[in-house]
Amino acid sequence: MASKRKADVDLAESPAIKRRLVTECDLSYPALSHPSSNPPAFQRPSQLITFSYTPSRTLEFTDSALRYFVGPPRGADLGYAYDRWIRRPEERGRIDGLLTAWSKVQKDMKGSHEGVGKVPDVGVVSWRGVMTKILTAPYEERDGWEMNVMALDGTLYFEEHLSEARLKEKNDMEPRHRLQSYYGYAFESYCTSSSCHDSPADVPGWSGDVDTNVQWCSVVKTKLGDTRMIIGGEVDCVRGKYTGGTDNFVELKTSMAIRNPHDESKFEKKLLKFYFQSFLLGVPEIFVGFRKPTGHLTTTQSFQTIQIPRMVRGKPGAWDPLVCLDWGQQFLSFIKATVKGGSRRDVWRVRFVPKVGVTAALLDGAGVQDVEADEDRVGFLPRWYWAENTAGSGGGVGRGTNEPDSGTSAIAIPAGWQI
Repeated sequence: MASKRKADVDLAESPAIKRRLVTECDLSYPALSHPSSNPPAFQRPSQLITFSYTPSRTLEFTDSALRYFVGPPRGADLGYAYDRWIRRPEERGRIDGLLTAWSKVQKDMKGSHEGVGKVPDVGVVSWRGVMTKILTAPYEERDGWEMNVMALDGTLYFEEHLSEARLKEKNDMEPRHRLQSYYGYAFESYCTSSSCHDSPADVPGWSGDVDTNVQWCSVVKTKLGDTRMIIGGEVDCVRGKYTGGTDNFVELKTSMAIRNPHDESKFEKKLLKFYFQSFLLGVPEIFVGFRKPTGHLTTTQSFQTIQIPRMVRGKPGAWDPLVCLDWGQQFLSFIKATVKGGSRRDVWRVRFVPKVGVTAALLDGAGVQDVEADEDRVGFLPRWYWAENTAGSGGGVGRGTNEPDSGTSAIAIPAGWQI
């Protein structure tokens, strides 16, 4: 049950930070033993647009960063070329790239020759990673998280919040953890190739040194219950020819080789995040490489995303995606009720504590300045985007409910993607 109160609880922050939290609301942790008998429907994601980040981290509306799936070689060394890794520094979780793409989609819809009279109402705009953390929260036992929220003419915008201390921690990763992180990127290089067929590699199957500045991203529209959502995220590769949709997207993952029942149980818990990361973007296949502690590939296995919940169903401590979707709907309803009636410039700090629940606190002026970080922004929204969506009627972004759209959509909305 959500309730409002003054921010007089221990927020595990310094007094200076506490003073920035003006009003606070909370949402209790869900009861895992009593799942909802009427969970919300989730609409199958439909792709709106793609874009690429270049090695110089420039966003361009091309598929230059698109990669194609190939089978990795047996026994591949996932530590290969570690010393040549071009690692993009950890930064604040800005949504600028997603907003740039969404802005283009809206303009294209309005300028379409197919007679689109109105951009459909949208309830949430978020990166896939933030939505994954929200939906998997009921089963998260260790890692809490924070995010910033703004509401502009009925649309909620979510941005991951990383404190300076947390950013420093992520950038100063211990060498062992840094190497383990690299294994996943190296696996992607072994499993993908570019459309232009690079010259033969020094190592069989190696498609090029890792540069985490380069990404190919997809932006989709979907719906949880009655809330329309715009979600963006990186796509690792496609299997076969790219047809302009999500039907042959492939997510690439690595995990330790399963040696005993304990390892199997750990892997099944990992499948929860694997599942929702792919589910939210409409990725139908997850290809997993199992490795030794030394980083050498042992086996691989392909999983169909929609079949993963059945693999864990009925097992001790199994997760239930319906619990996650029901919690997600409660979370969105809580946020909508919390920010209702406030200023469009308000920024809320949402904090999740495992096994406790969620708090949402309104930041004061000093807190908002910290979020803006001396950049040209209103809250965390880029000023150019704010200007586009506050001119006149607000840019055509509305309530985000399931009211029928006026006019005809240029992009057909597919049937629901049921679990």
